[in-house]
Amino acid sequence: MGPYRCARSPDYRAKMTRRQAAMPEAADTDSGDPVLQALASRLRLLRARRAMTRRALARQSRVSERYIAQLEAGTGNASLVLLHRIAAALGVPVGVLLQEVAEPPPELLPVQRLLERLSPAQLAEARHLLAERFLAVRPDLRRQRIALVGLRGAGKSTLGRRLAGRRGVPFHELDREIEREAAVELREIFEMQGQAAFRRLERAALDRLLAGPGGMVIATGGSLVTEPDTYETLLAHCRVVWIRTSPDEHMRRVVEQGDLRPIRDSRQAMRDLKSILASRESLYARADLVLDTSGQDEDRSFRDLLDLLEP
Repeated sequence: MGPYRCARSPDYRAKMTRRQAAMPEAADTDSGDPVLQALASRLRLLRARRAMTRRALARQSRVSERYIAQLEAGTGNASLVLLHRIAAALGVPVGVLLQEVAEPPPELLPVQRLLERLSPAQLAEARHLLAERFLAVRPDLRRQRIALVGLRGAGKSTLGRRLAGRRGVPFHELDREIEREAAVELREIFEMQGQAAFRRLERAALDRLLAGPGGMVIATGGSLVTEPDTYETLLAHCRVVWIRTSPDEHMRRVVEQGDLRPIRDSRQAMRDLKSILASRESLYARADLVLDTSGQDEDRSFRDLLDLLEP
């Protein structure tokens, strides 16, 4: 009897070749590489700002959860193709993920140097002046339009409805406007179309509202501030108020709204909440005004909001 041979069909060999080609490169055991560390830090920040779990990012990017964990640990030997998939799932250009910055045109350099010397308050003023001059934003109309930003549970919808009623203007929850735009619920948008599609619908819904006449109050989704162009549009056309509160208050109010998911794993939920707050704090802080509702009942928070908007 001759030597044993295991015959493989051409179809089998072709299938194995395609499978091996699709597999990511093995993890790089050198976790001290500065490029990989920078990529890991940026990926963790972008995912936390969007409140995306690794599992959700893996599903939307078609990259394994294990591989994403390696990238976030600074040990993943990143493939350019897979980085493009991850960036698309996060709704950002791959250059943002890699922290690459294109060379600016010569005309922009002196403007950048000037802006770098300004204080945060002066930068905000410069942004409004540029919007009035080049985006045809009317200061009087901007004062009539109030946008509330912040995490879920801060009180945006509750205070926004009362404020709109007091001012006699329409109240809009941007998430509901997005659902109207897509004719499906938010959950279905994320599951079927992903983060990038949601961002496009969010921007379209905001543009439609801002194209209307007169004043309004808008309660935005908690993650809008992570989309630079959309947030800049909101800041240019509305007086933006950051409604903030403590992590404990956020958690309590979300549970009171009927969402029991946070209490199933309260420790992990609180860690995730604090991580999201920390990653977005500098973005929320760009708002024109800040209202802290920690330890305040609804009536007191509403009075404070009116006082804040009075000047």
